[in-house]
Order: sequence, then structure tokens, then C-alpha cells
Amino acid sequence: MTIGTRLFTMFNGKLVGKDSQGNAYYRSKRTPNGGRERRWVVYDGKVEASRVPPAWHSWLHHTTESVPEDDIARRWDWQKDHVPNMTGTSEAYRPPGHVLKGGKRAQATGDYEPWQPS
Repeated sequence: MTIGTRLFTMFNGKLVGKDSQGNAYYRSKRTPNGGRERRWVVYDGKVEASRVPPAWHSWLHHTTESVPEDDIARRWDWQKDHVPNMTGTSEAYRPPGHVLKGGKRAQATGDYEPWQPS
């Protein structure tokens, strides 16, 4: 967090809650006449937007007014743990046959017939 964000948060923000990853969520102490309150997140560690859980994302974007109590309890059986965005790293997904993954594709199975002009 930069010194500017730290000072802005200290003077203008009211802590609303924290999520399971340690991110802190704030709302503005004062709301301008006729305007919406300002909401923001201060990340615990690397600033990565994909680290905001869905419940907190909806609160940040004024989709819901209720502050999430527990972002872990709202999970379904099929939901996986959070994985940060790996694009641009050596751990990014690369499909089979990708140049950076060896560049060798599996042999065709014989169910493909290329078009031939007559």
C-alpha cells in the first residue's frame, strides 16, 4: 500500500470487515449529498483483483448493501480454492502442443478428414 492510500484510508475510511485472505474493506466516513458512498479494498500482500471473493465483490460494486459476514461459509461443494491469475508467469496454462510446453501434439486419431479441393 502506498503512503497516499494509507493516509486516505486513515482519514476518510471506516473499516467494514476482512475476508479470509486478510484483505480489508472500507467505506467512506462521509457521503456527498446525493452521491453514493465510496467503497474500497486494501489488499493483504500482492495487489491482485482476482483475490476479492464474490461476496465482497458484489458489496464493493454496490450490487448488495449487506456486508458479507463470512466469505468461506457461502461456498458450494463444487467450488475450488482461489488460484491467482497466472497469466504471464511460467505456471500459466498452456494447452498440449504449445511451443513453451514442448511443442509436440498428439497424433491425429483418424477421425479427421481434411478438405481437398476438387
